[in-house]
Amino acid sequence: NTTDGPNPIDKPSAGPGPAQLSPSLAALSLQSSTPEALRVVNLLQERNLLPPGPIPAPTPCLPQDLQKINCNPEVFRSTLTSIPQTQSLLNKAKLPLGLLLHPFKDLSQLPVVTSSTIVRCRSCRTYINPFVSFLDQRRWKCNLCYRVNDVPEEFMYNPVSRSYGEPHKRPEVQNATIEFIAPSEYMLRPPQPAVYLFVLDVSHNAVETGYLNMVCQSLLDNINALPGDSRTKIGFITFDSTIHFYNLQEGLSQPQMLIVSDIEDIFLPTPDSLLVNLSECKELVQDLLKSLPNLFEKTMETQSALGPALQAAFKLLSPTGGRMSVFQTQLPNLGVGALKSREDPNQRASAKDIQHLSPATDFYKKLALDCSGQQVAVDLFLLSAQYCDLASLGESWFQAGWVEWGQQREKRIEGHYYIVRIIPIPLFAGLSIHTFHGNFFVRSTDLLSLPNVNPDAGFAVQMSIEENLLDMQVVSFQAALLYTSSKGERRIRVHTMCLPVVNSLSDIFAGADVQAITGLLASMAVDRSVSASLSDARDAMTNAAIDSLASYRQSVLTIQQPGLLAPACLRLFPLYILALLKQKAFRTGTSTRLDDRVFAMCQLKYQPLAYLMLMIHPALYRVDDLTDEGALNINERTIPQPRVQQLSVEKLSREGAFLMDAGMVIYLWVGRNCNPNFLTQVLGVPNYTAVPQNLYLLPELDTAESQRTRAFIGWLRDQRPFFPTLHVIRDESQLKANFMQNMIEDRTESALSYYEFLLHLQQQISK
Repeated sequence: NTTDGPNPIDKPSAGPGPAQLSPSLAALSLQSSTPEALRVVNLLQERNLLPPGPIPAPTPCLPQDLQKINCNPEVFRSTLTSIPQTQSLLNKAKLPLGLLLHPFKDLSQLPVVTSSTIVRCRSCRTYINPFVSFLDQRRWKCNLCYRVNDVPEEFMYNPVSRSYGEPHKRPEVQNATIEFIAPSEYMLRPPQPAVYLFVLDVSHNAVETGYLNMVCQSLLDNINALPGDSRTKIGFITFDSTIHFYNLQEGLSQPQMLIVSDIEDIFLPTPDSLLVNLSECKELVQDLLKSLPNLFEKTMETQSALGPALQAAFKLLSPTGGRMSVFQTQLPNLGVGALKSREDPNQRASAKDIQHLSPATDFYKKLALDCSGQQVAVDLFLLSAQYCDLASLGESWFQAGWVEWGQQREKRIEGHYYIVRIIPIPLFAGLSIHTFHGNFFVRSTDLLSLPNVNPDAGFAVQMSIEENLLDMQVVSFQAALLYTSSKGERRIRVHTMCLPVVNSLSDIFAGADVQAITGLLASMAVDRSVSASLSDARDAMTNAAIDSLASYRQSVLTIQQPGLLAPACLRLFPLYILALLKQKAFRTGTSTRLDDRVFAMCQLKYQPLAYLMLMIHPALYRVDDLTDEGALNINERTIPQPRVQQLSVEKLSREGAFLMDAGMVIYLWVGRNCNPNFLTQVLGVPNYTAVPQNLYLLPELDTAESQRTRAFIGWLRDQRPFFPTLHVIRDESQLKANFMQNMIEDRTESALSYYEFLLHLQQQISK
């Protein structure tokens, strides 16, 4: 992410900063600059609403000098890019106000500052940022609480230009996202080494799935790529009805297995030799990984003492903190945390309300809290086709850990190992945080605690306006992340966003960010499903569309006309709400495994908005006729840009091939009469019947068609920090049902078509 060198600052931005001036926004007329956002659209008449490519975040109506340095919306964005002056105005708009945060997005440009003084406001502890104002060279005014602060002597010197007396030109005041290398007062304890503990299910069921072989081989292949430094430690625990530890002490000729059969009272048999230095004991670790699959290949053990194994892992990791990767293939049925099946398969499709979305025991939640307190993160990999009660086990996904489900897929090993402390979100005077959404524990109203953060984690925050923002033209939001990099460096990453304050409903609607609103509502609906009921959550989502469009009709439209009317910026809102109602997390009437539903809920809560939107409304492209027309050119590669199609069977054709990007997974559906050229030049098969059933990889053929298709899929994959699997599907493939379930504009036995849903909304609005 950063470069090392004598210069303490990397990649500064040039040019004078707006922080010198306190810009007046009075001259800015919002109405004249946003006619398109408020263009009236009759949804019942305009059927082709989808833009041909990705939808950009709306640009806040700020003076250009402020907007130019505003935070990247992929990192920090608000559901409303114009903040209402009062809570009553917000209530009238019937739109949710909240922030979506992807704080650890891998950024191509990240200025890094090394400084012994990190300048913060004395009163509210806000980090100095581009939206503060300098009264003169020696004093700056905080943009969150308006306190006047002194400029420290060290801040007068600008290490980029090597000049003195221009504090407003320092990188901290030129960049809305910046990273500080932190001095010692930002540490609870000296930076810990990267510590990895693998907790592996070795019951009969686990061995049958073949996962043990795969995990051990994958670790062997990547052992040198594990992020960390010369201090990195590693350890292994395996479990069935007993817990097995592995002594990997330097000097042993082979790893020593130690079995603890008293799972009621777990202890560590040789506490000092179970977590070892990876570089010193690499050969023993490799021996263990080579022998583990053979060690258990004939096992008949069917029981699973997951709870005691997690207790043992926690004991082992709590002195240092670290990352616990847990692999589980069945319902834990022995010792603390044992669970019983709570799913009735006969009720999967017919039940109006879904039971058992909340945990059956608080054991896993308590353990997750203990782990969080000791900076231990838990990644849970569930590899099972049977019910595992993810609603209970998933309590450890509170942990900014991962929950992987069902399919075994390649995950690129992250370039960082994150031990993260807190994300404070200082808010503007008058704004307060209402609810946090995501995988973490809340320490105080504006602190989140995350033992580890991966670049894939997203968070959502609901807000309310407690004091009127009457004399303010802009408000600012700041999120700061204090973490230890895998190299043991303490760093602080700070994001600051500035938004205008408005006092008319039409300005609020003009600044609505339809994707951010959908993302926040998805998070709120997951909470509502667990705390109240699924039908409650579904009603709330439908009402969000009804209420906001009704408010727009009554309070913003000057001329009443027939139809279902929406401002252009919200034209996709009903489509996204319908997509949520048909999403695995919230759908009814379609057979859905309880674990699949809970997993979909987990993902809706922690995926950053860009991937979340693909899970809600996948992107469909026709790919049997890709051309270079309108293509992007990235790193000497030509990336075709086919247009996005509506999610309706009407758009499919037997003669074509269609690619569906659903975020975590990409489907390539090949029509029965597909263009023979595509079959030979891209799939490398002579005809349709020769398309293999389980094809996960396109052959690397030396044809223009193959290169275009692979370049397009590669480009889609490169935009996310995980690796979505590709499934090539034919008409008779099992996965065709998954592909078709994403055709959300079509009617199903249990759900309305998009047009019927629009009629339903219109009927409710005109009541």
